[in-house]
Formats: sequence, C-alpha cells, structure tokens
Amino acid sequence: MSNVIPIPVSVPHSAHDTYRENMMRITHGTGKLVLFAGDQKIEHLNKDFFGDGVHSDDNTPEHLFRIAQKARIGCFAAQHGLIAQFGRDYQDIPYLVKLNSKTNLGVGDPLSLTNVDFEDVLALRDEGLTVVGVGYTLYIGSEHEAMMMQEFGRIVAEAHSHGLVVVVWMYPRGAGVPDEKHPDIIAGAAGVACALGADFVKVNEPQLNKKDAPAELHQAVLAAGRTGVLVSGGSPKEVGPFLHLVYEQLQVGSRGVAVGRNIHQKPLDEAVSLCNALSALVYDGVDTHAAWLTYTK
Repeated sequence: MSNVIPIPVSVPHSAHDTYRENMMRITHGTGKLVLFAGDQKIEHLNKDFFGDGVHSDDNTPEHLFRIAQKARIGCFAAQHGLIAQFGRDYQDIPYLVKLNSKTNLGVGDPLSLTNVDFEDVLALRDEGLTVVGVGYTLYIGSEHEAMMMQEFGRIVAEAHSHGLVVVVWMYPRGAGVPDEKHPDIIAGAAGVACALGADFVKVNEPQLNKKDAPAELHQAVLAAGRTGVLVSGGSPKEVGPFLHLVYEQLQVGSRGVAVGRNIHQKPLDEAVSLCNALSALVYDGVDTHAAWLTYTK
C-alpha cells in the first residue's frame, strides 16, 4: 500500500499500521476512493432531501446509513452528530467524520469552523464505530481563508498522529473569486490541499469548456501531487452520462469521486446499485459499459 500512497512523515511510526489499514479499507488497496457524501443535511438544508425529483426514501436521514451499509463504497462522510445519532445501529460503516459545516443561509464571504473537538472523533472510535478519517471544508478566496487554513493545518497533524485519513472539500469562494470553476482556480485549490497535507481533495469539475472538462481536470491532478483528486458528483444527472463522465475523469488521473445527491435522492435499491457501479469504475477499473451493467443488473 505504501507504494500506492506513501505514508506522510506527519504519520508517526506508532500510527503507521492504523493509517495503512484505514487507507487500505477505503481505497480497497487501489489508492482510489469512492466517498459517499452525507454532509448536505447541514450544507444544503432540506432541499436536497424532499421535493420534486427526490424519492421519499430520502426524506429521513437514516436512508443515508442504509445506503452506506448495503453498498460497496470507500467511506461515508457525515457530521459527528449525525453519526452519533445512528452509529450504534450501523457500526460497520467506514465513517469519515466531517468536522465543520455551515448552512447556505449566510451572507458575505464564507467561514466554516469546526463544530466538534478531535476528542469527540476519537470517542466515536472508542465506542466501537469504524472511524477511518476526518473531513473539512475550506473556502480559499474567502476573506476568512487564513483562519480556516490554520485550523485545517492543525487537523491534518492531529488526524495523522492517530492514523486517520484526511479529506478536504476545497471550494474557491468569496468576493475575490471571479470564477470558482475555472480550471486554473480548481488546480490552484488542489495545490493548496497538497501544500496543507491532505490525503484527498474534493473539487468541483472545471467548467471553462464543458466539452473539454476531463482534460481541464488533468491540470488539477498534476497540481495536487500526492493528494488524490476526488471530483464532486454535483447536481443530479442521468446515470448513463454520469458514469461515463466519471470514467473520463479517471482516465486523466482523478483518484475517485465524492457523490451525494446523485446517490441518496434515489430509492434504496437504486442508490446501492449506483454506488456499486461507481465502485466498479474506481476500484475495478471497468469501462462505462461494464459499470452500466453493474447498475442495471
């Protein structure tokens, strides 16, 4: 595994085995990751979980846990409190604890700071939950970016000291960001994630030229260095084209996907099937046709 993703120096020798075990678990030994994102319960409030185009299964947060338990994924990302509410009934899910969140109701440049202490994360693990890592959203370009960078740098050091994997949601937002999905900006965000020591970075797909989006993503892959680039699933898409898009992203060096709405807004069986199809693309290296067969079987 160390040949796929070298163990950072920030992981002490005493935590090497734990870090390696966590990385092996979430990447299935490939160095790539299918991250099922459930953090929208705060980030997007209830509009992602109720209404037109959203299956009634998704009206309750337990739907997220049912998917994560049944599907083939790398890890399930959610806030500490949500995991604490349902974790005893779903102890075997590999959890990535999201340490900060904000709603979409605020105004001005975004600021999102931790809402739990690191000891709270370790307490979940001590209670028998399978905690494999932590996540954090960082808004570069915000007037508050220095505060978030400082906090995230400490999180990386603390998480690695306990052998936990670190994923950063890296979103360029604020008055100083002219185009948050420009390839240069996305690549810059990926580079910041590497410089801050993240193991994986979740970015939005570059959108300067929709037709060349996968090729434009390659710039971010290069900028990220040893930090694995995960592309956000974004707004709901038709399954066939979505699977093909993920396939193309993998061909230019992405190391996986981080998907929320495209999964959880579906009924349970269909959501599980889509997770399995994405995992076939990411972990097994199949093509779009084979992934579609996994989804429809």
